[in-house]
Amino acid sequence: MGPLVVYEVITENTNLFLAFFIGIGFGFVLEQAGFSSSRKLAGMFYGYDTVVLKVFFTGAITAMLGLLFFSLFGWVDLSLIYVNETFVHSAILGGVVMGAGFIMGGFCPGTSFCGAAIGKIDAWVFIIGLFIGVFIFGEGYSLWEDVYKAGFLGSPRISEYFGISEGLTVLLVIIAAAFMFWGGEWAEKKFPREDY
Repeated sequence: MGPLVVYEVITENTNLFLAFFIGIGFGFVLEQAGFSSSRKLAGMFYGYDTVVLKVFFTGAITAMLGLLFFSLFGWVDLSLIYVNETFVHSAILGGVVMGAGFIMGGFCPGTSFCGAAIGKIDAWVFIIGLFIGVFIFGEGYSLWEDVYKAGFLGSPRISEYFGISEGLTVLLVIIAAAFMFWGGEWAEKKFPREDY
C-alpha cells in the first residue's frame, strides 16, 4: 500500500533518487512533445496551438484515474497523499503573475528548464528572471506575508470541498476535459497561424 515513503517501503533518500530520474524522464517527454518551444507554449494563449492543454489535462486525468483505481484496489491510501495547502488570495495573485510571465516569456518554470537544456537563450533569460523573482519574494516576504496567507482553506480535495465522491469528481473532470479539448480544436481552426 502507498504512499511508499509513509509506509517505509522505500526510504526518503530512495524517494529523492527515484524523483531525480522521474524528473529527467518528465523533461525528456516535455522536450519530445515540443514544450521547449516558446511558440508552442504561447500558442495556447493565442489559440493556434492547444497541445499544451491537451497534454496536461491528459496527464491529470491519467493520474486521477490511476489514484482512484489504486485506492479502490487498496494499493494507495488517499488520506495519506499530500495535498498542498490552499491560500485563495495568493493562488489568484500567483496565477496572474505566472500567467503574465508565461504569455510574455513563452515558458513556465518547468518548460524553461527544458528549453535551457537544449541551449535556448530565451529560456535561460526566463530562468534568470525566475530566480530573481524567487529572491525578491523571499527577501520581501515580511512585506506581503499577510496577503500570502489570506484566504486559507486548509488542504481540501475538490471532492471534499463540494461534498461529492472521488469517482464523481474524476468523471466531472473528464467531462470538463472533453469540452476543453473540443474548445481547443475549435480555437485552432478559428485562429490558425500560417507561419507556425
